[in-house]
Amino acid sequence: MIPWLTEHDPFPPVEEAMTDPNGLLAAGGDLSTDRLLDAYLRGIFPWSGEDDPLLWWSPDPRMVLMVNELHVSRSLRRVIRSDKFRVTLDTAFKDVMFGCAEPRDDQAGTWITPEMVEAYTRLASLGFGHSVEVWSGEELVGGLYGVAIGRMFYGESMFSRRTDASKVALVTVVRQLERWGFEMVDCQMATAHLASLGAREISRAEFAETLSRLANLPPVKSPWVLDADLYNRGQGEGVRG
Repeated sequence: MIPWLTEHDPFPPVEEAMTDPNGLLAAGGDLSTDRLLDAYLRGIFPWSGEDDPLLWWSPDPRMVLMVNELHVSRSLRRVIRSDKFRVTLDTAFKDVMFGCAEPRDDQAGTWITPEMVEAYTRLASLGFGHSVEVWSGEELVGGLYGVAIGRMFYGESMFSRRTDASKVALVTVVRQLERWGFEMVDCQMATAHLASLGAREISRAEFAETLSRLANLPPVKSPWVLDADLYNRGQGEGVRG
């Protein structure tokens, strides 16, 4: 049995998380700003089905993307260097969350409930939540959102309404994060899509050690803005092909 958290209960140690399902640590609690920030600092994140109680996770191993291990295929480089998409940061946070909540072919529902949208929008208003927007003209066609504490970025979800739009979002923000001195992006759970971009699994202990160091570094001022030449000239350079 996993512990049920009331509003003021602390999280149990992450070492007590279940192995099946991998990383399930606790249920209950709330989505207050203090609770969410405490969770991320401990390497814990919320993830629940629409009809489930609020569930908290800390998997072992943990999927991460080290920013200097980003892999960009030749075909994706061509897309990035074209004028097919325009990328911005922190200009449409809630719209990106709504895009991530849209139904997908491989999912019956969404875990991004209205309560989640409200909670993470509060984080964005405080400078902790960030979004990447991919545009075709004036239409939002893809993006991702996540949480940043210090120089640690936790990726939450991404979406595409056009082929490669979410990949362009991820590559753009990872290259920008590298310029700012971030070293690691938390990807939470392993997927083939993320692995194709260079993400890999590390132990919970290694994740916690790196997280602790990066989260204590000075944060980047909000709202985030792309370096002027990052997307238009240099984004696809300096990465493994």
